[in-house]
Amino acid sequence: MQEPLRIAFRNLDLPPSVEEVIHRRVADLERFFDRITACSVMVELQNRHQRQGNLYHIRIDLIVPGREIVVRREPAEHQAHEELSVAIHDAFDSARRQLQDYARVIRADVKSHETPNIGRIVSLEAEKDYGFLETESGDQVYVHRNAVRGAGFDKLRVGAKVRYVVHEEEGEHGPQASTVIPL
Repeated sequence: MQEPLRIAFRNLDLPPSVEEVIHRRVADLERFFDRITACSVMVELQNRHQRQGNLYHIRIDLIVPGREIVVRREPAEHQAHEELSVAIHDAFDSARRQLQDYARVIRADVKSHETPNIGRIVSLEAEKDYGFLETESGDQVYVHRNAVRGAGFDKLRVGAKVRYVVHEEEGEHGPQASTVIPL
């Protein structure tokens, strides 16, 4: 980190062991994502209620390139936060999940759905359970009965438009559709 870790406690005095736990958890986050530039952690004891014990509020602010990640663990939402260790654990687990999501975005690892390929059936050999479709670029793709969704193969006709996905590996008839959906 470019800035030192800031830890604040409100309405309570805690032993140094709690601070050590927070330092370890922040170090784990840094090992996971080494581009954290600043981090602050606030631990607050909420007002005591007659029916409830101590409730802890945890807030973690992480500064990363292009974004601030804020994690709040409100005691009203999480009754288990009567235990400080549980509240800290939950907050840091949430921070890690948010960092994972952010890391996927900056790595462009988020799935993007391609525009479906559209083609038309150019030949069918129904008795042999296969046919061919023609792509928009004029190439032909082999279509086996098993690649057509549902019982759609029997309903296919020459000239029918279909949406398709080409299998990564070519078959013995050249490019082969792994999925075909009649339109």
